[in-house]
Amino acid sequence: MRETKFIFITGGVLSSLGKGMAAASLGTLLKARGLSVTIQKLDPYINIDPGTMNPTQHGEVFVTDDGAETDLDLGHYERYLGTALSQKNNYTSGSIYYSVITKERRGDYLGGTVQVIPHITDEIKLAICGLAENKTDVAIVEIGGTVGDIESQPFLEAIRQLRGDLGKDRCLFIHLTLVPYLAAAGEHKTKPTQHSVKELRSIGIHPDIILCRCESQVSMELKRKIAHFCDVDEDAVFSSVDVDSVYKLPLEFYKEGLDQKVAIMLRLPARNADLSAWEHLVSVLSKPRDSVTIGIVGKYVSLKEAYKSLHEALVHGGIANEAKVDLQYINSEEVTPETEARVLAGLDGILVPGGFGERGVAGKICTVRYARENKIPFFGICLGLQCAVIEFARNVLGLGGADSEEFAVDAEHKVIYLMTEWFDYHKNARVRRDKDSDKGGTMRLGAYPCLIREGSLAFAAYGSKAISERHRHRYEVNNKYRDALEAGGLVLSGLSPDGDLVEMIELSDHPWFLGCQFHPEFKSTPMNPHPLFRDFVRAALKNGRGRQDRDFAEPVSSKADLSS
Repeated sequence: MRETKFIFITGGVLSSLGKGMAAASLGTLLKARGLSVTIQKLDPYINIDPGTMNPTQHGEVFVTDDGAETDLDLGHYERYLGTALSQKNNYTSGSIYYSVITKERRGDYLGGTVQVIPHITDEIKLAICGLAENKTDVAIVEIGGTVGDIESQPFLEAIRQLRGDLGKDRCLFIHLTLVPYLAAAGEHKTKPTQHSVKELRSIGIHPDIILCRCESQVSMELKRKIAHFCDVDEDAVFSSVDVDSVYKLPLEFYKEGLDQKVAIMLRLPARNADLSAWEHLVSVLSKPRDSVTIGIVGKYVSLKEAYKSLHEALVHGGIANEAKVDLQYINSEEVTPETEARVLAGLDGILVPGGFGERGVAGKICTVRYARENKIPFFGICLGLQCAVIEFARNVLGLGGADSEEFAVDAEHKVIYLMTEWFDYHKNARVRRDKDSDKGGTMRLGAYPCLIREGSLAFAAYGSKAISERHRHRYEVNNKYRDALEAGGLVLSGLSPDGDLVEMIELSDHPWFLGCQFHPEFKSTPMNPHPLFRDFVRAALKNGRGRQDRDFAEPVSSKADLSS
C-alpha cells in the first residue's frame, strides 16, 4: 500500500519570505514528475479562521468549494496545482484549540488534565495525517509564522513528533530563511540563516534542506558555508531568488535541482518533471503582444494582498489574450462626482471588487455610473454587483432612495437586502436565518450552481448554461425590484436553479458590463484563466485600442512585465 510522504516547510528570520510560494512551486515540480500532491497551511493565530479578520491586516480570505474561509496561501496552492482544496487544507491554532476544548467538554478525555502536550499536539498531528486519507503521494505542510514565535511552538513540536512517529523516510524538513545582500559590504550575509537554523534545532528539528531567500543567486562558496555551519549536505542548500513574475519560481527551483534532491531524500520515483506548460506560460508572460490598463476601485487598496486572487486572475486574463495587464489600485473613497474624471482617466477597463461595510461604497457607486455612462468595460464582483444594481435603480429607474439594507436599514428602496432564507446546496436543504441573529458564519459560502441565459455575455464566456462558482456574502438582490430592473434594461443573465437568487447582471446597450454575485477569481489559474476575466480583459483591450485610435491587431513592445 502506498504511504504518503510529508514535507514540512518552516520559515525563519522574518515573515513574508514566501513560504507559500515555495510550497506551491515545489508542489508544482512534484506534480510535474507524475506524483499526486496536496498542500496544507497551519496558521498560528487564535482566530477559528480568517473570515472575520480585516483584509488590510491579513490579506484576502480565500474560499474553497466546501465553503471554508481560509488563508490566502491556499489560493497559491490551487493556482499552481490546479486542484480544488478544502477545509482540511487549512487549520489555525484557534480551530485546533476549539476542537480540543469541545472534546474536553464532552468528556472525551475521561477527566484527565488537558495540556498542550499531548492533547494539542495530538490534535495537530491528527489534522496533518488526515492528508494521507486519499493515499496521496506527497503532502506538503507549511507552518505559518516564524521560528521563535511563541504561537508556532505547538505546531513545530507536533511535526517534530511526527518524524519519530512516521519515520525519517516519510518526513522531510525544509527551512526557508533570509540571506540578505549588503551593498556596503558587497556580499551576501549568512549569519541570519545560521541563527535561524540554530533556533530551529534548539526545539529538536534538524532541517534537511535550506532554501535561501535572496535578491540574486547565492554562490557555491556561500552554499558550502551555510551547509557547514547548519550541518546539511552541500547539495541541500538552494537559492530562492527574487523573480519579476511568481510563475517563474517553479522553473528557477527546477534549475537549482530542488525537486531532484527532494525525490532522492524521500525515495520518490525517479521521473523527470514535464514543465513544458510552465515554460510556455513564462514565454507568454515575457513577450506579451499587447497591453491594457485596468483600474481596481476598492477600499482595501492599502494592502495589495487583500485582492491577491483578483490580481492574479486579471494577470491570467492577460495571459489568455497574450497581453500585459497594468493594474491601477484606486481607493474608492477618492472617487466623487467632482474627481471621477481625473481619478478614473486613462483606464481601459474598471473592476469594482467585493467588500464589507459602508466605507467607500459611495465611491464605488460613482465609479459604476462613470463606467456605464462612458461605455468603459465594467466588471463588478459581489459588492460590485450590488453597487451596480443600486446605481441603476437610482440613476436609470429614478429611485432616489435606492440602497442596500447593509448600509441603510431604513432605506426607502432596499434593492439589496439581507437574505433570510435560501437553498443551501451543501446541506441539500432550505435554511432560514433570523434578521436579528448574529451575522458571523451566516453567509452564503462556497460553491453554488447558477443557470445562465443564452445570448448573454456570461453565456458567451462560459459556453454553458449551467456553472458552479464560489460565494462569500450575505446580501442579495431584492426580488421585489426584479421586474422593474428588467423593465428598465438590466439583464438578469444568471439565476440560481430555483430562480430565487440573482447571480449575474448585464447591460445590453454597453460594450461589456457584467456583475456577478460570486467570486470567479477563486477558480482562475494561470493554466486555465477564468472565462469572465479572459473576456473582460479582451473587452478592455478593444476599448483601449479604440481609445488610442490604434489598429486592433497591432502588437506592442515585448519588454512589458505581466507580473505587475
